[in-house]
Amino acid sequence: MISDEGVGGPTKRSTGQAVIPFVPAAGTWAIGWVVGSLVAAPLLITLLGAGLNDDLTIPQLLVVALGTWAVFLVSLVIVSRKFGTGDLLADLGVSFRPIDLIGLPVGVVTQLALVPLVYVPLRSLWPDTFSSEELERRAQDLADKATGFSTILLVLIVVVGAPIVEELVYRGLLQRSMATVVGAGPALAFTALWFSLVHLSPVEYPGLFVAGLVFGAGVLLTNRVGPSIMAHAAFNATGIIIVLSHR
Repeated sequence: MISDEGVGGPTKRSTGQAVIPFVPAAGTWAIGWVVGSLVAAPLLITLLGAGLNDDLTIPQLLVVALGTWAVFLVSLVIVSRKFGTGDLLADLGVSFRPIDLIGLPVGVVTQLALVPLVYVPLRSLWPDTFSSEELERRAQDLADKATGFSTILLVLIVVVGAPIVEELVYRGLLQRSMATVVGAGPALAFTALWFSLVHLSPVEYPGLFVAGLVFGAGVLLTNRVGPSIMAHAAFNATGIIIVLSHR
């Protein structure tokens, strides 16, 4: 059952900040994901002269990423105007303060220590499935394509674009809206699970879930996405540095 506050106009958290209700928030994610991933991405790939199963270059990946991100950003603007206050930054808790910089070391520690710790028992039970090679396969494939200027493009995708858009969607929109329905703790866990599953890489699910918990904790503590964006960017940057150093 979903309470009435999850359906109508913008709700108010205890902080007095407006939050987009959960039902339109979830619908926005669904529309953004379907249109971005199943319509915009294949269309752009075709326009770039590539096949849907082709191994895209870094510049091609950037074009496709920009297209899918644009779909999500337009969806966020629309839901803010229709179900929020119309002030997108306020509706998603977007603000930055100096204290948010603590997210940078948090993201690094999560990548270097916390996530590897999660895989220790999993690797002991299923050594082949959760080997370091399998865990780094997708990131290593990207790094192997990056040479010269394309390395800068890869950084823009992974360290700048993805953390901003994903945190706006999963923490700014979904976690904050879900918290008005099920409470802050369950919303943190559910959103982290949602975030991990949408990456469609089962071997990475445990690590992404833990990372999602860390990113979401920043929003839980501050009701702002500034800390989560910083932590996410640092997490991704650390991962890219690791795989680039292994080339």
